[in-house]
Amino acid sequence: MPSTLSDRTRQALLDILDNAELACSFVVGVTWQEFASDRRTFYAATRCLEIISEASRRLDDTTRGRHPHLPWRAIMGSGNVYRHDYDDVAEQLVWQTVQNSLRLLIDAVNIELNSGDDAK
Repeated sequence: MPSTLSDRTRQALLDILDNAELACSFVVGVTWQEFASDRRTFYAATRCLEIISEASRRLDDTTRGRHPHLPWRAIMGSGNVYRHDYDDVAEQLVWQTVQNSLRLLIDAVNIELNSGDDAK
């Protein structure tokens, strides 16, 4: 059954989608070695993940509950690491997250946005 998204949820989903796609675009055609040595790209990708984390906190439990395959607690908590333990944020962690985890999140967000559109 299609859901009707609140404005807050819709905006959070759009923020997640925008920043996940941005992070992915930053690493297209970039090797691990290039990423690890390019502070600007690393910083930009990390900032995207920080925003994704914050936006995921704005989603209601029902929306997150429709996608139990995603590690919501880790997604929401990762922003604290990026903000407060920034000196321990390894390039490898950010690289792996962007390369291996964002596609599932993008897919889930698109499902939510499309089902919300169907409800209108």
